[in-house]
Order: sequence, then structure tokens, then C-alpha cells
Amino acid sequence: MNRSDLIQRLGEINPELPLATLDVAVKVLLDQMTETLVSGGRIEIRGFGSFSTRAYEARQVRNPKTGEKLSMSARRLPHFKPGKPLRDSVNENGT
Repeated sequence: MNRSDLIQRLGEINPELPLATLDVAVKVLLDQMTETLVSGGRIEIRGFGSFSTRAYEARQVRNPKTGEKLSMSARRLPHFKPGKPLRDSVNENGT
């Protein structure tokens, strides 16, 4: 599902709301989530999961094709940890 699919689905569930309003609502939600993660915060949605960032230190890496050593700078990456209800639901309906 992508952003436009989400907006379309919300429109089907709430036909009284214009798609333009739903588009703005989804944009504001995603922008706020991004701002929270950028500032080092954590997002927890009960029953779904939590979003946070993980810090990785600078390190030396090797290009597997050439064997050349490269320097990778320190960075933070987003991390998602699914909640138990989501994990259980996926496992029940999965493969």
C-alpha cells in the first residue's frame, strides 16, 4: 500500500470527507512522524508498533568487488518494531 492507496481507502471508509482533506491529513501525520524521528523522538502506536532511530558508529568497510577499504560515516537510521497484535495477526494470516 502506498500513500495514494491509503488516501483512497480512507475515502472509501469515510465517504463524507473530501479526498483533498484526507490528503492533507495524511500529509500532516507523516510530516509530524518524520519531525519526531528527526528530533530523536519515539513514536508508539498501540497494537501496531513503535518507530525509533538507531545510531551506528563510523566504521571501515570493504568494497567486495574491488577489495578497496572505504570509510563509512556515523549515521542514524529509522527502525520499526512491530507490536504483538500486529505480529500475531501477520503470523495467523501469513504463509
